[in-house]
Amino acid sequence: MRIGILGVGSSSIVSSKRGRSFIRLFQALPQTEVVAVCDLLEDGLAEVGRDFGIKKLYTDYSEMLEQDLDAVVVSSPAPVHAEHSIAALRSGKHVLCEVPACYDIAECRKVVDAVRESGKKYMLAENYCYFAYVETWKEMIRAGRIGRPFYAEGEYVHDCRFLMVNPDGRKTWRASMPPIHYVTHSLSPLIQMMEARCVSAVGMHTGCNVAPEIGAIDMEVGLFRMSNGAVVKQLCGFSVVREPSFIFLSIYGTKGVLEGKRYDGDEVKGYFEDVPNLHGMVKFPLDDRHTKVPAEASLGGHGTSEYFMLKDFIDCILNDTKPRIDVYDAMDFTAPGLCAHISAENGSRPVDVPDFR
Repeated sequence: MRIGILGVGSSSIVSSKRGRSFIRLFQALPQTEVVAVCDLLEDGLAEVGRDFGIKKLYTDYSEMLEQDLDAVVVSSPAPVHAEHSIAALRSGKHVLCEVPACYDIAECRKVVDAVRESGKKYMLAENYCYFAYVETWKEMIRAGRIGRPFYAEGEYVHDCRFLMVNPDGRKTWRASMPPIHYVTHSLSPLIQMMEARCVSAVGMHTGCNVAPEIGAIDMEVGLFRMSNGAVVKQLCGFSVVREPSFIFLSIYGTKGVLEGKRYDGDEVKGYFEDVPNLHGMVKFPLDDRHTKVPAEASLGGHGTSEYFMLKDFIDCILNDTKPRIDVYDAMDFTAPGLCAHISAENGSRPVDVPDFR
C-alpha cells in the first residue's frame, strides 16, 4: 500500500510533528510504504526527506492527492482535519484522520457524506482506545466483572502553553481551541466500554485565567447523558499550571469500579463486589503498553497503541472490512465535545448530540 502523510511539522517553529510517528511505523510494517509527504513548511519537508529517505515532498496538498496513493494520513492542524479528509476521500484515497475528526457540527455531516459517497475507508486515529489497560477493561466489563456501568469520568490535563505561541509571537491554532474540542482521548475509551453513545451535553468553562497574553480557555468541563442512561463527566485543560500531564479514566458499575492512574507512581486498579474479603482496591500491572510485541511496536509513541491502530487501518483496507473506529464512531467521539462547548457558550443549556447514522 502506498501511503501519503499530511502534516510533519518543523524544528524551526512550534508545530505538530505527529506525521513523523506514522512514517516510522508505516516504514516498519511490511504491507506499506510512505511514498509522499506534504506540509506547508519547506524546512520540515527537507528534514523528513533526509531523515526518512522520502523523495516526493509537497507543499500543495492537492498536488499530493493527484499522486498514485492508496491512503492518506491527515495529521494537519485540528481546525482543518475535516477539509483535508474530505479532499482525500473525493480524490479516491482511504483516510486515517488524527483527532478530533471535525471542528464543528456541520463538518461532521460533510465528512460522513463524503465517506458514504466515496466508498472509501475512513478511520479515526484515536490511539487511546488501543491502550493495553483500556482493552483489558473492555474485556472485564463485557465479562460482567463490574456489573452494569452507570457512571464514568475522564480527564485530560496537559500544559500546552508552549505549543500555543510561535517564537515570533504568532499564536497557533491551539491558543483558540476550546479545550473540550479535544475530548476524544478521554471520552472515546469510555464510550467503547459502555457500548453507548452520548445523546445530550452540558458544558462549562473557566474562561482565561492562567495566560491572558495568550487568551486560551484554561479548562472546560462536559457532562454527558448516554444512550443507555449512564452519566459521563469529562475535564479538559491545556492552559494550566501543572506537571506532569495525565489522562485519568474511571468507570463505576453496579458490582464494582475500575480506575486508571492519576499521578506518577499510581497504578491501574479496581474493586469488585464478587471478590471475597476484599477491603481495598486490587492493583493491576497494566499501562499503555502491550506485552509480547515486536520491537517496532513502540516506534509510534503512546506505548504500543499506534502499532495496533495502524495494523487495523491496513487490515480494514486489504480485507475490505469495517474500520475499528469508523466514521460513525469518529463522530460519536468528536461531536459530544463540540456540543459541550456550544452549551458552555450558551449558559450551559443542554444540547442534543446528533446521531450521524
